[in-house]
Amino acid sequence: MKVPSEKAIVKAILAYLNSLPGCVARKRWGGGYGVAGDPDITGCIRGQHFEFEVKRPGAHLTSLQAQRLAEWRGAGAVAAVVTGVSDIREVFRQHGLSAGLAHPHDRRHHYHDCREDVHQAAYDDQQ
Repeated sequence: MKVPSEKAIVKAILAYLNSLPGCVARKRWGGGYGVAGDPDITGCIRGQHFEFEVKRPGAHLTSLQAQRLAEWRGAGAVAAVVTGVSDIREVFRQHGLSAGLAHPHDRRHHYHDCREDVHQAAYDDQQ
């Protein structure tokens, strides 16, 4: 099976996060106005700020990205490297934020089984 692009992974994660009650998440765009190395996704769930650096499976953080995640953790945010929705669920579980979230076997939000969601999101973008 082909590994999805980082863009497709980000899109699936954002769709999942923004479907959760009490959660708002946004893609942070790099470029001239951003801070180099800041994580890809920023948001808040039920009052807890989070920062996620999205990587394709097997990809690694740069030292600057690792430093930025450490800064966010030091400020009290949940900050992690993720490769899909299943990683988000695990991070939220580890931080006591998983109560009331979609069940892990709910295929609509599982990264490895979300090909339909990614394809649907791509289709929706074309409309």
